[in-house]
Amino acid sequence: VYASGTRISDMSEDADALDENLCVGSCERCPALVDSRSQIVEGVGPVDADLVVVGEGPGANEDEAGEPFVGRSGDVLDEAFRDAGLARADVRITNCVRCRPPDNRDPRTDELANCRGYLEAEIARLDPDLIVTLGKVPSEHLLGRSVGITAESGDVVDARLGKASRRVLLSVHPAATLYDRSQRDGFFETIARAADLIGASEGSSGQSRLGEF
Repeated sequence: VYASGTRISDMSEDADALDENLCVGSCERCPALVDSRSQIVEGVGPVDADLVVVGEGPGANEDEAGEPFVGRSGDVLDEAFRDAGLARADVRITNCVRCRPPDNRDPRTDELANCRGYLEAEIARLDPDLIVTLGKVPSEHLLGRSVGITAESGDVVDARLGKASRRVLLSVHPAATLYDRSQRDGFFETIARAADLIGASEGSSGQSRLGEF
């Protein structure tokens, strides 16, 4: 299930809700997520990043740490960044929804729509060269269509986000490499392609700040 539309409120309201660090700070639009979260997990990374990585939503580890992509999935992503000559600290990492869904379920269509304005406003303020979607849910959410993520991983497409057309690179989720080792090379190649597409210099190293799962 994907949600291509914005929330009923106009995007200017959501843009105004973001502070100078592109953080929401407070939101209670989704009662189920308010009940299941311990905190809002904001995007992290520079507010002028050339590369934005978009995931689905926080899991238990992210909800506890208050940061996207920690634990084992984050370690894989961090390793792929380093392998591609990218530093995690130079990448903006965010999610389609900023609050943990209960029981590790996918975000519902209405929850994705409620948070879409925040995501679009965040991306508009960043004005990145490239967006990488990690997994089926964020890929379908941003593109507004069904995505065969394994088959389409590595593809670059244009997506209309807010008032602008954005270049989006589709990728499997890093967790997929933990369950299916055959996905690992393709995932690393996709992140390397992201580095190439933004013209990142090779040889820089990112220091992992991630803990254990």
